Amino acid sequence: MRALLMCGLGPSYVNLDYLRGSLFDTSGTGRDARTRTMLERAGCADLDFAEFTYSVDGGRRTLCRPRTTSVPHLTTFTLESILQDADLDYAHLDLAGVWSGRAAVPPGDFDVVLLSTTYMWSKAVFATAMEWIAERLPSVPVVCGGQYTNLKFHQVMSEFPGVSAVVRGDGEVALPAVVKAVGAGRSLAEVAGVVWRDGARIRVNPLEYMDIETQASPRLKGRYPIVPYESMRGCPFDCKFCSFPAASPKWRYKSAEKIRDDWLSYVTENDAQMISAMDSTFTVPPTRLRKLLEILPAAGVRWEGFSRANTVTSQALVDALLEAHCYKLHIGFEAMSDEVLKLMSKRVTAKQNRRAFHALRDSELGYVVFFMIGYPGETPELFGETRDFLVQEYSGHFMLNFFSISDETMPLWEDRERLRIEIEDPDDTHTWWSHIGMNSDDARGLQLAALDDIRERNDDAVLLLWQHQFDHWLMPERGRLENLRVEKCMERLALAPRVHSDIDNGARQIHQQLRLLRDLGVRPGAGRALAGARS
Repeated sequence: MRALLMCGLGPSYVNLDYLRGSLFDTSGTGRDARTRTMLERAGCADLDFAEFTYSVDGGRRTLCRPRTTSVPHLTTFTLESILQDADLDYAHLDLAGVWSGRAAVPPGDFDVVLLSTTYMWSKAVFATAMEWIAERLPSVPVVCGGQYTNLKFHQVMSEFPGVSAVVRGDGEVALPAVVKAVGAGRSLAEVAGVVWRDGARIRVNPLEYMDIETQASPRLKGRYPIVPYESMRGCPFDCKFCSFPAASPKWRYKSAEKIRDDWLSYVTENDAQMISAMDSTFTVPPTRLRKLLEILPAAGVRWEGFSRANTVTSQALVDALLEAHCYKLHIGFEAMSDEVLKLMSKRVTAKQNRRAFHALRDSELGYVVFFMIGYPGETPELFGETRDFLVQEYSGHFMLNFFSISDETMPLWEDRERLRIEIEDPDDTHTWWSHIGMNSDDARGLQLAALDDIRERNDDAVLLLWQHQFDHWLMPERGRLENLRVEKCMERLALAPRVHSDIDNGARQIHQQLRLLRDLGVRPGAGRALAGARS
């Protein structure tokens, strides 16, 4: 009995093609004549970020080092652990290869395909994966699980006859049982949480929820410098732009003590240097957070996680997080308009967002804050409250994401008539949409204008976009604020060819940023002198 596990992220798409035409552009088109002329006039015709170095301990170190470690995909990590614990033979195929068209079936024969839909959001995306399987493994039964099929199992089973079963809810017990039953041709009638074909009929078995406190957490052999971690299932909140709670309605969470013990085991067994808590909000409930802040300092395990803004209430809490070895928080502010936050059912206020920001901004705790443009009901004037905050007040890493109505299961559809939500093609993430406040063309223009405004007018707000290709921090020996200053210079330097229509103005911007980088100990090339800009 051998399974092909198809798992990974969904088809990626660039929220905004913001780096196109910049010095960070990796599309392979190369630098055009205008950019080359701009660099020549800046005195750095052969500028290469790979040659940038910074001073450390009396020597020089490469600044932009290609990323050497990344967070393993949580769903893959978990599913592989389940299959290994059940002593099931399998091969893993990353879905990224399916989306890119480069995937090939691993060697050997397979008795079942296990398709994860956790990062799929539409029928078109799911159909792409099913077509790939049908062309290459036409007679092999397919078992699905994950977010999309948890919500759309009736449609999937009705419209895709190649799907033999859908595992809903927890997979730790159900998945091995289904694999063994399918391989042996046995009935799935006794397997909880499974939707299956009984001849021409589709049967839906009752859901059962496991106790994640007593269930062993995922374990894989080998070295994992960064280990992904899931401390809860479900979510206690009801944000209208997220369908996750509908797929896992019962909120359950592990105790602080189990979390600590799991993390210490990953350090011992996998040589983990950091834990990446992937929960939508790791810092709830507050009783667990208080216990974590009490017991994690002695554990000595470095970690990052997602938080709600109203959890970060004071500088004292930030100090406690640092003592507990928290490395970074990811926080969704989404908007700085109370009206928009209410439309989202975010259950935080702009005042709470601002309070969290003030607690974080001068600390050494890393953070990235996520904002959104275009949520149904948001007008250009309401977005102006978010834009003004980013331009005038914000400091640190941020992302400004273009809202995409890409998931038909989002609770926001309850407001379709009231907010006059219209969408051209629900299966296309780039599709045109409109609502009572704006349309997608308006939102694209507002996003681009805001990002340009933030880049030029705010010295302290740093867009987190290009950094993912490099080790982070760029200068790990230095503090957060100094790293942010260097990243801001790099951002302004790299975007100069895209944003400056006048070649001489762009050359002066590049030259100015190179001088600022030099003042921070960064050089554009080993021993290279910085030539004067020509006008």
